Amino acid sequence: MPILSPFLKPLLLLTDSNVFMTTAWYWHLRYKEMPLFRVILISWRLAFIEYCMAVPANRYGNAVYNAAQLKTLPEVITFAVFAVFSYFYLREPITLSQGFGFALIAAGAFFVFHKW
Repeated sequence: MPILSPFLKPLLLLTDSNVFMTTAWYWHLRYKEMPLFRVILISWRLAFIEYCMAVPANRYGNAVYNAAQLKTLPEVITFAVFAVFSYFYLREPITLSQGFGFALIAAGAFFVFHKW
């Protein structure tokens, strides 16, 4: 197995963790008849898995990214993961105005990574 780049490893872990967190937050919207307490317990289990990926991602990522960059990465990844989740699972496509809003946030991320 090839060794992952120190730049890529945190990105992959953050993407995986975001899939679990997005699922933890939104999966239940298709199951509104399920009792809220049960939804919370299931979501906590998913969030635990997310934390088991996010914490190492930040630990490994700190070798090549600063704290502001590490905070920005999952925010941008969240929008990409959410757009896919929303479209395929919730069957709610992202609207044009939402896409513009996400793009502006991504533009902000550009400045966090840009060295001046």
